[in-house]
Amino acid sequence: MNARKWVVILLHAFIDWALCAATMGIGMAVTTSQAILVIHAILAPIFFGLVAWVYFTRFHYTKPLSTAAIFTAFVMLMDFFVVALLILHSLAMFASLLGTWIPFALIFLSTLLTGLVVTRRIPRQATSS
Repeated sequence: MNARKWVVILLHAFIDWALCAATMGIGMAVTTSQAILVIHAILAPIFFGLVAWVYFTRFHYTKPLSTAAIFTAFVMLMDFFVVALLILHSLAMFASLLGTWIPFALIFLSTLLTGLVVTRRIPRQATSS
């Protein structure tokens, strides 16, 4: 896969991560920590499903399982390096099931299921380049 395709995939993952980060940032300012964790756990798979739908209908460079793994790994790395290390200066967020692990699982499943549904409905685009 060439660099342009990687940029497209990672840009979609970044958009999702940014939506989640904005949700957390705004939520922490307007509600309780527990409430925003629940809201984030609900919205994260919705965001990823919508962005995955765009990715699979317009680009579809990778299969659903690969895309789900790439999107989830991107979020995990951004959460580790940017959120935990740079912003919070703590890895404590990774001790929270609701704060990290449940959203990670839901992000993976949402991306995977969206990819499976979309790729079955549309003819496969040329992905070998």
